[in-house]
Order: sequence, then C-alpha cells, then structure tokens
Amino acid sequence: MQTILKKHFGYDEFRPHQKEVIEQVLAGKDCVVLMPTGGGKSLCFQIPALMMDGLTIVVSPLISLMKDQVDALQMNGIAADLWNSTLSRDEVISVAQRVKSRELKILYVAPERFAVAGFDTFLHTLKLSLIAVDEAHCISEWGHDFRPDYRNLNLLRAKFPNVPVIALTATATEKVREDIIKQLDLKKPQIFISSFNRPNLSYEVLPKKDSLRTVLSLLKEYQDESAIIYCFSRNDTEKLVANLKKNGIKAAPYHAGLNADIRKENQEKFIQDKVNVIVATIAFGMGIDKPDVRLVIHHSMPKSVEGYYQETGRAGRDGLPARCVLLFSYADKFKHDYFIRAMHGAEQCSAQEKLEHVISYGNHAGCRRRFLLRYFDENYEPDNCENCDGCIGRTFTEIFEDDAPIKMKKRPTAPDVEYDTALFDELRAVRKQQAENLGVPPYIVFGDKTLREMAIHYPQTETAFLEISGVGHQKLEQFGEPFISAICQYVESHDIHTNHNPVPTVAKKAKPIYEGSTFDETKKFLKQKIGINAIAEIRGLAPATIINHAEKLSTEDPTLDISYLKPEPERFAKIAEAFQKTSNSALSPVREILGEEYSFDEIRLARIFLDQ
Repeated sequence: MQTILKKHFGYDEFRPHQKEVIEQVLAGKDCVVLMPTGGGKSLCFQIPALMMDGLTIVVSPLISLMKDQVDALQMNGIAADLWNSTLSRDEVISVAQRVKSRELKILYVAPERFAVAGFDTFLHTLKLSLIAVDEAHCISEWGHDFRPDYRNLNLLRAKFPNVPVIALTATATEKVREDIIKQLDLKKPQIFISSFNRPNLSYEVLPKKDSLRTVLSLLKEYQDESAIIYCFSRNDTEKLVANLKKNGIKAAPYHAGLNADIRKENQEKFIQDKVNVIVATIAFGMGIDKPDVRLVIHHSMPKSVEGYYQETGRAGRDGLPARCVLLFSYADKFKHDYFIRAMHGAEQCSAQEKLEHVISYGNHAGCRRRFLLRYFDENYEPDNCENCDGCIGRTFTEIFEDDAPIKMKKRPTAPDVEYDTALFDELRAVRKQQAENLGVPPYIVFGDKTLREMAIHYPQTETAFLEISGVGHQKLEQFGEPFISAICQYVESHDIHTNHNPVPTVAKKAKPIYEGSTFDETKKFLKQKIGINAIAEIRGLAPATIINHAEKLSTEDPTLDISYLKPEPERFAKIAEAFQKTSNSALSPVREILGEEYSFDEIRLARIFLDQ
C-alpha cells in the first residue's frame, strides 16, 4: 500500500482516513466516504484498484472531470481510461477491447451508461473487483445536485452482489448520507467522515455594491492566478466577462447557453492557464479538477449552503492558501424567490429552507468557518479561526475614496511557507512546456505545491528529486531531466549553496536518461517491433508513457528503428499539415484542427517522425 502510494502518486504518507478506507475496501466491505474537496477521496479507490485482481469501475457525473482524472492516472503510469458519450464508435470498440483483455485497471463511466441496453451484460463478462460511485450525493433528491441518471445505479447491487461498493462525496448532510446508503443498497457500510474544515481557505462576505469594481480589486490581488466567478444568469455571466475583458483580464464564460464546443474550448483554456478567469452560472457546475484556483467569487447568492461549500471547494485543492468571497445582496434573494414560487409541495419547502440558510450565512456576524462546519454537523472548537472576516475583521472599507481603487485592510490568509519565487516561476515555465508537449493541463505534470517544494529544497539529483512530495518513480523518469536541469542551472547562476550536491554535467552526458531504467525495458520491446498498445499492456503502463519513452529513446539513440510505429501515410500527412498550421510543437492546437477522430496519442506519435 505504502509502496504504491509513493511509486505512482509520489506521496510518503496517507491523509486522515485514507489508509483505513483502503483496508476496508480490500476486505470487501461497502464504504461511504465523506471527505472535503481536495481531501484525497480518489486515492481511496485508486490504490485498491491497483492492488485487487480485476477491473474497478468508477461512476463519475462530469465528462471533463473524468478526462482530468484519467489523464492524471495515465501520467502516473496507471492503465486507466473512460467510456462516455464523447467517444466515437471506434474509440468505444477500442476501450471495450482493452477492458476485455484486462489491460485496464480503472474505467471511468458516466451514470447514463448504465441505462444503455447491453452495458450491464457486457460488465458481467468482466472480472469486477470494485465499484466506486464518485459525487455520490447526486443520487439523492435531498442533495444539492440531484442527477436522475444516478438512480440507475441501484441496479448495481442486484447485478453484482459480491462486488464491494464505495460511495464518495465532498458534501452530504446526514439526511443525504442515509439516502445514499438506501439508494445504493449498501450492506452494513463502513462510514468515514473526515473534517469538512479547509484551513487553507479564507471566507468573506462583502456588500454587493459597485460589484465590478469589487471584482476588479480582488482579481488585482491575484494577477496571473486562476479564479472562478459564479453568477446568477447567463446574461450576468456574459456581461461580466465583457467588462473584465475591457479591463485587460483574460476571462471566458461557461454556461448552458453556449454550445458544447465553446464550453469545452473555454474550459480547456482555463485548465491550461491560457485564461485566468472563468465566469460560470451557479446553475451549471464545472467539472474541473484544477488544484491551483486561488480565488472563488460568488458574484450572486448561491441557492444552498451545500452548493456554496462545493463551489468554494474548487479553490485551493492543492492545500495552498486560497480565498472565497461572497457578494451579498437581498436583490439576489428576490431572484431566487421568483423561481421558488414556481415550485410545489416538498420541493418548494426544501428550496426555501436551503435559501434561508444562505441568508443566515450572509448575515452571520461570527466565525464563518464555524457556521459552515456546523451546517454539516461538525463542531468547530476554536474561538477564532483567524481566516475569515468574522474573526479578523472586514477586508474592504465601507466607503468608496470616487475613481480610487478600493482600499484593502488586513487580508485573510492561511499560513504559508517561504520559497524561491523566481525559481518557482522558472519551474512553472518548464511545466507549461512539458504540458503543451503532452497535450495535458500543467497541473497534471506537477501541482503548484510540488513546484513550491522544489523551490524550497532545490533538488539537484534524482534521489533528492524523488524526495519531493508529488514526485513518484514514473514522473521522475518522465520529467526528472528537464526540471533537475532547470534547478541546477538556476542554483549555479544565482550562486546558491544547498545541502544537495548537483549531478556533474559530464556524468549526465555520459549516462543517457534511460540506461538501466524503465526506458531500457521499453527499448527491448521496440527492438522487437512490438506495437505501442501491446508494450503498454505487457508493462502495465499507459500508451502515452510508452510513446514518451519511444520519443526520448529515438533522440538518445538515432540508430533505433521505430519507423514501424509511424501512422498511416494519409493520416500522418493530415497531422503534419495541422502542425504546420499551428507553427509550434504543442498537441492541443493540432487536436483542435483535426478533431476527436485523432487521439492525442496518435498525434504525439506522429510528432516524433516530424522532428526527424
């Protein structure tokens, strides 16, 4: 368990409850896991999936979130894939074949898939070891994000009575928790409830007057950082985006009124750090796993405390300080009231009750952290959390000094660690280049927390680099060379003295990166002219990892013949043409030109031959 944690995920220690949950799952017990966003829920089923003999099915409601998690798993050398409505017929066939051949360990599936005729029959042909239901609150009508498709999951217990089920959520009251157990027909489940406290998040409520100026002042504090702003309507969203752009801020809208392609494009820009601010409607959730969001602003009042908690939970998932601000106005309450009046019976009563809790939060004069935690039946003992406006005072002055910016008072922050900001910026640039080369978001390569740790300890050897939290063996092999090289150059040029001795340049040149490592194993198969997918299956790695090996190996050893891997002439010509149009080596722009008929893996493979 500990070995897998370090090897694949780069962590030395488990977070609270993770180890206990994993042990219960391995013992075949049903589990309900309540952990805050960023608390490490995914590892609770990902590690058992690697330890059990069979396939783990993960039910996830958001397509983009699925892709994020699959990308991250593949980057860590884990054979994972997804099956949802975005796949072409050929892609579905390919995934099904990989599942049947037991190549995959983890398969992410959308809940509506269980309503498709024949899907459960297909599952019965497989050896299932575990069923994980992520965002499990979606199965309950009492939850803030009910999804009717989740009700199809109640057939899972009947169809697979001997397969353990783990239900995971970041927001669930006791009523919702009981409903999850009932709807999934869990048998004497082990219930794990972690603290809902997110100490790195600060909470503030500000009056909603001259809201544009307020938003601009907040964003100025987080220049070049990622922020999410939630608005009441599509019109509010578009209007705010236009105003932000006029003020020189890279912002994009995200709401149900946009077509799917534009939504996808805007989200991709945000997760790839090409746009700093995303402005979304409260009613339309964003399925992102971006850990480095430093600011979440609710430009409009949320419908429920559960929704507010989950949306603010998208800030600071990496554990670093982040800020959550609600702009409070009774005018927003009246907008909600209008829609609530159109409801009937229990639904109307429930919506009204939830809104009243939000009003209470906005008017609350004490500790906002204590208010939120008590809502989720958790006691918070400290008299002062030292990280909300109720505990340390208002952030904004009450009077607006005409065209002058709003004067800031003491800003709530969580304790932070000093690090070399100049090196951090250089490492971010290295990360961005590596991410563009692979066609993945930068945080999939390394999170900000990992880069900060590098900027504290200056690791200049492979051994020292592996000691950094978030660096596993797979990422050492894939990214160690460019990051270590950047750190060594920085240390030398700035005459920095550390406890870590750098690897001599001569020694690095004398010993190729792959020698005696996992690269050498891949080279043996390439010499035998074995295909990428076959090597990936044999080695238990993702195809993208094998392609990365092939690229580095062919660069190190020009005599290595990998011409048999080159895509078919017609497809290769189209990929080559797309690269010429983009005028750089990044994968994402090329994929946008070619469309989903061409996978990132095929484009990445073709790029090797373009460079020759």
